[in-house]
Amino acid sequence: MSGPTAPLGYYWGDDAYGVSHGPDALAARLADGGPPLERVRLAGSSTSHAEIEEKVATATLFGGGALVIVSEPGALVATKPLQARMAETLTAVAPGNGLAFLDTVDATTRRPASLEALRKAVAEAGGDVREFVAPTRDQMARWIEERARERNIRISGPAAALLAERVGANVRERDVDRRRQGELAVAELEKLALYRLDGQITPEDVKALVSDAVPGSTWAFLDAVGSRRTAEALTLAQRLESVPGPLLITHLHRRIKDLIDIGDMLASGESAATMIRTLKLNPYRAERLAEQARTWALPELDDALAGLLDLDQALKERGGEARRRVLVALWIGEHVRRPGTN
Repeated sequence: MSGPTAPLGYYWGDDAYGVSHGPDALAARLADGGPPLERVRLAGSSTSHAEIEEKVATATLFGGGALVIVSEPGALVATKPLQARMAETLTAVAPGNGLAFLDTVDATTRRPASLEALRKAVAEAGGDVREFVAPTRDQMARWIEERARERNIRISGPAAALLAERVGANVRERDVDRRRQGELAVAELEKLALYRLDGQITPEDVKALVSDAVPGSTWAFLDAVGSRRTAEALTLAQRLESVPGPLLITHLHRRIKDLIDIGDMLASGESAATMIRTLKLNPYRAERLAEQARTWALPELDDALAGLLDLDQALKERGGEARRRVLVALWIGEHVRRPGTN
């Protein structure tokens, strides 16, 4: 199978580090052993088709050409007329120049169809199209070791595993935004290399220099509440300070309401299949919710739901983040904590 032939590239995925380095191969191919291309960076939200064409349409006479890199091009293809205009832009690249798009995807949300159409247009034109997937929990330590070798940095296996944990790779929940984990890991790796210039980076170095950047996860928080793991719920609540109060209440209300519905069905002897069909849940989620519902008595869930109304009202009153932390912690302590426990 032949490789890409057009001076175009589309690099996308939820690994921002990989996406940002995607055009490197395109730049090397276009330079073909000659002078390197000048990289011109534009933001899709603030540029135009005309500006892009102005920079890619002029052929170079001396030296290397220009590689125009457009980050987050969604605004340039948001409507059908704009997509038609982009089709013209893709054909405007003069010999010696190149045009690349960087599309950093939030894997927790649905990707716009317009961006998928742009990806396909670049591929059909013969451009280089690559997806970069963020390393998983089991891959991040090895990924860090590979980036270290690229930079001639020595790091022990245990140190790489600890660094992976510190940047949040060990969090399993599906709603975690992992786009910047790779970039963060590389930045911390380079900082550690400056600290340990003449030796191997150890776990003790990671402990001393890298703070815990475990990402906040709404799913993790809701599961901790549902399973009545009070200490974990309190910790995770502090990591959700960027979530607006009304949205946090909405998430909690939905979870408690789901547990009440599941609890009622369990008390009535309903089958798992009935619960899945009635509540429109996948089997795994239904099983998790059933496990959580069994840790509550139905009156406790009713009290927790009523307590959310008071919490919602209190959060709407004036007060800063410190007051919010206290109010959420009080709700957790009063309604999530099992009776008779500390």
